[in-house]
Amino acid sequence: MISLLIVDDHPVVRDGLRGMFGADPRFEVLGEAGDGEEAITAGVRLRPDVILMDLRMPRTDGVTAITELAKRGVTSRILVLTTYDTDSDVLPAIQAGATGYLLKDAPREELFRAVEAAAQGQAMLSPAVAARLMGQLRQPASGPLSQRELEVLELIAQGSTNREAAKRLFISEATVKTHLLHVYAKLGVNDRAAAVATAFSQGYLTPRG
Repeated sequence: MISLLIVDDHPVVRDGLRGMFGADPRFEVLGEAGDGEEAITAGVRLRPDVILMDLRMPRTDGVTAITELAKRGVTSRILVLTTYDTDSDVLPAIQAGATGYLLKDAPREELFRAVEAAAQGQAMLSPAVAARLMGQLRQPASGPLSQRELEVLELIAQGSTNREAAKRLFISEATVKTHLLHVYAKLGVNDRAAAVATAFSQGYLTPRG
């Protein structure tokens, strides 16, 4: 049985999700939260297998909650369930460590499959979100490295593995890999060693000591 925490600022949505999952013997709803702040408290206390997380909520938003839960060592898989599929919503949520991203118009069985996949650590994206991410990856990379990309690259230059970098930065290992792919594209390289060497030559990294 997969345990769940439902996070949404609309009581009607929470009631609907609780009724839907509660009626299926594969799932157990441990609790609900009405915003990101409540989600952090409940996540730390309940430690569910999967957290269904809305994004745009009062007080504390979903992305902030995802980030904070990771910092506090909560290993629950987080499946975003929201109405929004814009770049400004999708990318930060994935980068913060969300395992999957679905829209609220997803059919019941698709949502069930997504929760089961998330519980096993498998990514599950709605078709619209997957298409948006693929479009982002197909765009030619340009511009300077972001602060987070630099932080990842600095740790890699120090000899950290992806897993070690993820632990240091309180993000998922998959997110580290995504940042590295962006770094490779921006620097025009194909591997870690070339990325570090190019970053030194272009002044992104400086020798210590």
